Amino acid sequence: MTAIPVARVGVLRALPGVGDLLCAVPALRAVRAAHPRARITLLGLPAAGWFVDRFRHLVDDLLVVEGVTGIPEVAPDGPAAARFLPAARARRFDLALQLHGSGVTSNALARRLGARRLVAPGVTLRYPDHLPEVHRMLAVAAAAGCPPAGDHLELPVPAAERAAAARLVPGHGPLACLHPGASRDENRWPPGRFAALGDHLDGWGLAVALTGTAGEAPVTAAVARAMRAPVLDLAGRTGVGTLAALFARARVVVSNDTGAAHVAAAVGAASVVVFPAAGDPDRWAPLDAARHRRVTPPPGGTWPPADAVIEAAGAQLGAVAR
Repeated sequence: MTAIPVARVGVLRALPGVGDLLCAVPALRAVRAAHPRARITLLGLPAAGWFVDRFRHLVDDLLVVEGVTGIPEVAPDGPAAARFLPAARARRFDLALQLHGSGVTSNALARRLGARRLVAPGVTLRYPDHLPEVHRMLAVAAAAGCPPAGDHLELPVPAAERAAAARLVPGHGPLACLHPGASRDENRWPPGRFAALGDHLDGWGLAVALTGTAGEAPVTAAVARAMRAPVLDLAGRTGVGTLAALFARARVVVSNDTGAAHVAAAVGAASVVVFPAAGDPDRWAPLDAARHRRVTPPPGGTWPPADAVIEAAGAQLGAVAR
C-alpha cells in the first residue's frame, strides 16, 4: 500500500513560555526530517511569533489559536473561535500533531482541526507522563511516523545578536549570568540567596550579570541591592536571541525553573537550575544532567539552601566552592 504524501502538517502547542516552545524543537525537527517538503504550521499563541521567525527551518508559519474553549491559555471568545476554526480547517492538514499536553482538554480542539490524520495522546498513544517534556513530544512525533532526529535543543543566534550581547558586557572578563526571575512567583528562588551566590561568584573572579525581562526588573534589583559585590543588571535589555548569546559567553548560568534554563541548554552553556519543592525536575530539567545541574531542596525543605547552589555552581566552574 502506497503511503499518501503529507503536504500540510499542523502542530498544536498553544503554550506561552520560551521553554515551552524550545522543548518542542526536537519533535519539530523529527517532523521536518520525516516530511522535508511539507508546509508545517504551528497552532500557537501570538507570543510564539518570535519562535516561528527564528525557526524557519522547522516551521513555516503560525496560525494563532483564538477564542476556543478547553485551552487554559486562550480566552474563550465565540466570534474569535468562529473565525479561527474555519481558518484552521481551510488549511486541509494531512497530519495534525497534538503537542499541547495530555489531551484531557486539548484533544477536543485537535479533533476540530479537521486533519486527515490526527496523532495525539489519548487518541493514538497513551500519554507518556513518565518521560521528560522533550521526550513526551518526541513520542507523539514517533507515533506519527517521524522518528527522532536527536533530542538536543537548539536556538539559532545571528551575528547581530552576538554583537549586541558583547556590547552589554564590554571589557568584562569571565562572566557568570544569574536569572532570578520566573514567569511564576512560586518558581523564584529567594533574591537573598541569589545575592549570596553572586558574591561568591565575584569572589571567584567572575563578573556577575543579572538577566530577566522588563517585568522582572524588581527581582533583579532586589538581588543587586542585597549583593556586596558589583553587579551588572541587564533586566529588560535582552530579547531571546541576545539572552542566548549572553549565556553562550558565560562560564556558568544559574536560573530558576523557567525558560532561561532551556535557553542555556539550547546554546550549551554550563548551568545550574534551581527547583522548589513543588517543582518537577524530572519533567522540566534540561536532559544533560552533567552540563545542566539541577538542585532541589532537602527533604522537608521548600527551597535549596544557598550553599547547595553555590557548590553546584562551583562544580560547574571546575572550582572548589568556599
